[in-house]
Amino acid sequence: MNIVATSPSFSKNKILQKEIYTHFPNAKLNLEGKRFNQDELIEYIKDADAIIVGLEPINQEVLDSSPNLKIISKYGVGLNNIDLDACKSLDIAIGWTGGVNRLSVAEMALGFMLMFSRNLFMTSNELKRGTWNKAGGFQLSGKTVGIIGCGFIGKELVRLLKPFGCKILVNDIINQDEYYKKEGLIEVTKNELYQESDIVTIHTPHNETTDNMVTLDILKSMKESAYILNTARGGIINEQDLKYALQNGIIAGAGIDAYIEEPPTDREFIALPNLICTPHIGGNAKEAVEAMGMSAIKHLVEFYK
Repeated sequence: MNIVATSPSFSKNKILQKEIYTHFPNAKLNLEGKRFNQDELIEYIKDADAIIVGLEPINQEVLDSSPNLKIISKYGVGLNNIDLDACKSLDIAIGWTGGVNRLSVAEMALGFMLMFSRNLFMTSNELKRGTWNKAGGFQLSGKTVGIIGCGFIGKELVRLLKPFGCKILVNDIINQDEYYKKEGLIEVTKNELYQESDIVTIHTPHNETTDNMVTLDILKSMKESAYILNTARGGIINEQDLKYALQNGIIAGAGIDAYIEEPPTDREFIALPNLICTPHIGGNAKEAVEAMGMSAIKHLVEFYK
């Protein structure tokens, strides 16, 4: 079997290296940390029987160039980078477990909330530049938090927010009335959620229904004092509209962990003082990396039993 891992973070993890070599001694790992363009990716996996992928786009052309491929095992939780219809037509199996990194992402979203509410991010940066700003922000406790997408991560965030006594508004495409009632959540329309929330946090996939879901008009409907967070996928918030909104005080700030282009090249955007921008590390807590990697390996082991 020709097993190939494309993800740099999977490949460089010593625990995951030991585990995959135990089961597949000849596995090829991306030890150089290469970020592949499509042609390089095709060349790298063209002879593979099985691949472990992270965020690398696996489209029809990539699949057509990999005639031996039998299974794609996902290192991570989102499947939007894999053409599932093409895989089905080519009889390529998908190894995937949802929610493996839920706590890692939820903790990051909570961290963004605390950084903004208590003004930790801005005053820290100002102090580094010599400005002593005593503006201590506000308490997160008791504020209104809007969660768009109440799946694995959204539910984990609900649990983490319990001690803060926040009013939690939720919106999801799936009917979850019993869960909402049990947890004391308030189901609202997206428009109501944007308008009423002090903090909006997004936990949806990126697909045709969520592409550019948040535009300038949406941002204008929010409170001027509100914050918006995206620890999900790039493309859900229109980045140029968000940039304009942050530059012009339409909202107070934003926390972004995922981008249309990774890494982002709009230096003016990521340098904005009211933008917390992190390099897509929401799901990359040490524990989550190991859990995602073990899950990906497990799917291959089970496939080749």
